[in-house]
Amino acid sequence: MKLESSRTTIPKSQQETFDFLSDVKNFEKLMPENISKFEVLENDKFLFALKGMPEIVLKKKEAVPNSKIVLGAAGGKLDFALIADIDQVTESSSEVKLTFEGEFNAMMGMMIKSPIQKFIETLVTKMPQEV
Repeated sequence: MKLESSRTTIPKSQQETFDFLSDVKNFEKLMPENISKFEVLENDKFLFALKGMPEIVLKKKEAVPNSKIVLGAAGGKLDFALIADIDQVTESSSEVKLTFEGEFNAMMGMMIKSPIQKFIETLVTKMPQEV
């Protein structure tokens, strides 16, 4: 399954946006209102839970300076990645698109598609105000 967010323009340079997203503790600022738990486990790993959903642990798996950050599932039964692609628009603005990729059976895919799409849209919608 592959889900993509809309693109959002951030009023910060590509490097500033990359630096913000590289620090996993900043993801707490981007979380939806229905977050029930957020905890930084290591400098590149965090745990979060949304009300009514199981806890999810994400770990920074890859960082391509200023252009891409890949967070992946750290443990658990599901293997997936959340990819942030960061493009420079001007010297003082950048654009971000989030992509969620994972392999799920058809039933699981149907159950999580809508909540995941809503989740990644919430993250990119909050970025312009928080970065």
